[in-house]
Amino acid sequence: MAAGVPADAPAPAARLAALASAVADETRAAICMSLLEGRAWTAGELARITAVAPSTVSGHLARLIEAGICVTERQGRHSYVRIADAATARLVDELATHAVPGRDAPHTTPVVLAPDPLARARTCYDHFAGRLGMAVTDAMERQGLLDTEGVFALTGSGLDWCARAGVDLARRGRRPLASSCLDWTERRRHLGGLAGARLCARALEEGWVLRAADGGRALEVTGAGAGAFGELLGITPDAWS
Repeated sequence: MAAGVPADAPAPAARLAALASAVADETRAAICMSLLEGRAWTAGELARITAVAPSTVSGHLARLIEAGICVTERQGRHSYVRIADAATARLVDELATHAVPGRDAPHTTPVVLAPDPLARARTCYDHFAGRLGMAVTDAMERQGLLDTEGVFALTGSGLDWCARAGVDLARRGRRPLASSCLDWTERRRHLGGLAGARLCARALEEGWVLRAADGGRALEVTGAGAGAFGELLGITPDAWS
């Protein structure tokens, strides 16, 4: 018996069969294909996407969650479902590509609509959200500043980057340096935690972003902000516009 494997764990062949069985259903396969875009959806939305009854989708989701293919994530009053992790997404994507030769990408499902200023850039509590929040998160991941596999965490390079960018990470309380927050318009996880809050605060202080005149959560990226985000993270206005 391999180290760390319980004595009563199913044999490897049985585990593989159980995993294959979990996706061996057209509705469950459709759910996985929808989730391959990296976004999270509610059970009701997945019911509409797959054109089956909500009660039927709930049963299929329970099967996928039990198999470790999907996980649930709660945000506010809603519970969302997403692919468990990047390794699982790669596995499902390879199966889909093998089954559908010439497949370029997973079929796309429109993200929830929102007033454009909110969808473009806004605050989520005290950090960036919307397309700007995702652009920042994706850029930090690409540059090796942020580990987004599982629990979000700043890398050593990320800590150095924060120091260079003037993002103060001095702790006050127990708030984690980095955390993930599910974006309700993009349906993906963006950077929260102390790093996300302090980056947003610095951007406001420096005039990189301005708050909406009506006092709402929408943000406007200024010319100075476009330059700063380009210099610091290599992102351009088309990433959030």
